[in-house]
Amino acid sequence: MANRRWPILLPLLAILASSCQDNGSSPGIPNVPVNTQLNVNSQLYPDLRQDGGFAYLPEGYKGIIVVRQNAGSYLAFERSCSYDPTNTCKLEVDQSRLFIVDPCCGSQFNLKGQVTGGPAVIGLRQYRTSLVASTLYISN
Repeated sequence: MANRRWPILLPLLAILASSCQDNGSSPGIPNVPVNTQLNVNSQLYPDLRQDGGFAYLPEGYKGIIVVRQNAGSYLAFERSCSYDPTNTCKLEVDQSRLFIVDPCCGSQFNLKGQVTGGPAVIGLRQYRTSLVASTLYISN
């Protein structure tokens, strides 16, 4: 009896497994090529000299937020909300400097790009970062 169920269960399991794959992108956000760099010690980015500091860059779909985790670790996120990438707003670091917010829908994200308040349920699109001496390379 159990052997008769396998022909039905196997295709169903294959469909479920393939639908769970994550391609690393947030739905609806256009994939714009990013390949930029910045000097983290530059006078243009004074906030990047302290942990939790940030800077806005014009690259990407709506721009990029660069966040300093510590002296050797920086994260870069797309400024488009994963909830509604077509709205006219750009994500901003809150005045408290504790989280990122979408002023249109109110979604909130921690400084690691994870959702902390909805309506968004998917984290921010993250770009690759690589720090060599004082040059931060950002790409997708």
